[in-house]
Parts: sequence; C-alpha cells; structure tokens
Amino acid sequence: MTTAEVLLAGPRGRRMLLAYARDAEQTLQPESCSDSFDYAVSLASYHLESGQEGARVLFGPGAEEARRTVLTADDVAHRLSQVPLPEVTAAALRSTLADTVDTARYWQDPDGEDILVAAEPVRRELRRVAEHIARSAHAQWWTTSVAADQWSVGWSESVGWSEDGKDSAGSTTAELLRDYRDRTAAEEVRAERDRPADPSANWSGWWWSTPPTRCSSRLLFDRTPAGLWFVEDSMGWERAITRRVNIPAGARVYEVDGAQAWAELCRQFPVEVTAQKRHDWYRTTGRSGRWVIPDWPRLAERYEGVHLTVAGYLAAAGTAIVVDADTASVIAGWAPDHTYWLTDTVNLGSDDPRTWVCDTSGMHPSWIEEAHH
Repeated sequence: MTTAEVLLAGPRGRRMLLAYARDAEQTLQPESCSDSFDYAVSLASYHLESGQEGARVLFGPGAEEARRTVLTADDVAHRLSQVPLPEVTAAALRSTLADTVDTARYWQDPDGEDILVAAEPVRRELRRVAEHIARSAHAQWWTTSVAADQWSVGWSESVGWSEDGKDSAGSTTAELLRDYRDRTAAEEVRAERDRPADPSANWSGWWWSTPPTRCSSRLLFDRTPAGLWFVEDSMGWERAITRRVNIPAGARVYEVDGAQAWAELCRQFPVEVTAQKRHDWYRTTGRSGRWVIPDWPRLAERYEGVHLTVAGYLAAAGTAIVVDADTASVIAGWAPDHTYWLTDTVNLGSDDPRTWVCDTSGMHPSWIEEAHH
C-alpha cells in the first residue's frame, strides 16, 4: 500500500503533497491573499531560486514590496499547518499528480518549490498531507503492478504506433534498440572527448533514461488513459489519439517500484553514460561521480516490458539512485505508471482509435473524448 514515507521520500512525491495542499486551500479560498499558504509558497520559492538561470520574475502592482518581503520555510510550514485537508477524491489526486509530473526537470537546478519542500520545517508539516493521502483508497493503485488494459498515446496523427504496432518510421523494436545502443555508445565517446569533466560546466545533453521504444499506461477511474494526464516537461499539447495495446499472455514485465528495483536493473545491465549525463544530472541531483543507465537491449532478452509504478516514480524519480560504491543512476523522463515495451509481440489492437481534446477552461486541464461521426 501507499505510505506516507513513500510520498515524502523523493522530490516528486513532496512536490505532489505541496500541490495537493495548495489546491485544498484554493478550493476553500479561491482568492489568493498575502496571508495565504499559496502566497507564502510563491514568495518563498521566488527568493529560493532567485539568481538561478531562468528564475521567475515578479512584476506588476505589489512586485517591489513582494521582492522585499522574505518568508522562511518556518513561515510556510506554519501556514501549511492551518490548511484544512478536504476528503481525498480521485480527480483531485489526478490533478495534483499531473501538475507534479509536468514540473519535473532534470536538466536544471531544482526550482524554488523543490527546494522549499526539501526544507525540514516544510517536509515535517507535509507529513500530515502525506498521511491524509496515504489513507485514501484512491491512492492504493499507486503501488500496483502493470495493468492488463493498456493504452498508447500519440499527440498528433503523425505520432504514435502504426496500424501493425510497429514504430511509425517503420523500424521494429529490435532495430530501435540496436540503433539506441550504438548511438549511446558513440555519444559517450564523443562526450568524453568534447565535453569538460567539470560537472558544473555549462553543458547539457540527452538527460532522459527511458528506453527508445513505445510506452503505454492504464485507464484511470473515469476511463481516460493515464498517459494523457501524466507527461513530464509537456509541450502544451491539446489533442491526442489513443489506442489499446495488446499484451501477449505471460508477458514478463520488470516492476520498478522504487529506487532499489532501478538500482538492481543498473547493477545487472549497466551502460556507462557518465560523460553524456554528468552535467545535467549534477545540476538536478547535486551529485558528482560515475553514472550508468540500464542496458535496454540486453534487458529485452529477459523481459517484454518495464513498468514504473506511481509510488516508485514519486519516491525515486529525479534522485541520485546508488548503484554501487562509486556509481549512481537517475530515473529521468519517465512518467508514473508508464510501461515501456521491448518487443514487437506487444502491438495495437484493431479497435478504432479514441481522439481526445484538452479543455483548459477550469482550474486544471481536463481531457474530453471527441465523438466520432
């Protein structure tokens, strides 16, 4: 079951708790004011990330006064303690989880909110929120293994699986994996030669640690695919096409339910990526050292897929996961409940595709299925 410790363990989990508390206050008090929790979070976060590249800017009426007003983590924690927590609903959890996923970033320093929720006073007060959510039946699926009913998401007609389940460019999954292996090895040689060894140098590259293959996710409580909602670093897409994915009987799926499961993958099937990842992953984790990721082509010899549970994502994504004494890895670019498929035996069903449009008129975006005529 989902526990408070799991929700507090990682930056994405703590960020989700913060988002839930902010939404709870806004539901009861829609108008933000200077003594609100939401205002305290915004102002404290602004000062914590001030001076960073890409930091937020205050402007408009009251901006100068806000720049001079410093609220501490203790101030934020005190205001958080005053926020009433409403009954947990499936829709509220989905919205806060979606917000949390969208704000993940593995190529920059942690933003102000991420720094704030790591501060001990705020982290301590977030436990009340974590325990409240962990008691809810709506959070219990977060620890479950891959669901039988899986759906892929394409963000336009030109993106997604082809009719026979192959890559849209015509490549098989095996070909995608071989090309990925060769490109990763070549990039490591190139980065070792061309990039500075100083992890704090101003360099960036391919920061993801996902396989190069297609992914899918389950249907949520209202029969919408999870992949519509949970997108890291989203591009603001407002239209999507989803298709059911056929999973062969007996498919072997490796479950990543936390840092240890990911570390074990990296120990068994390591690929060196230090030179190409060190700058991005140093910025996001603060760790300097050797980096590896799982060898997806080798993993494909043993498993048909790899699934990241929601709890595993919240606890471990974006952290420096210890693999051995001098090696670590990062779950980066994944979304909660995504399963990446490593074989072409997993393919699209023959059902008609479902088309979705995003309604942005409410407090949170919402996906509505488009009727076919």
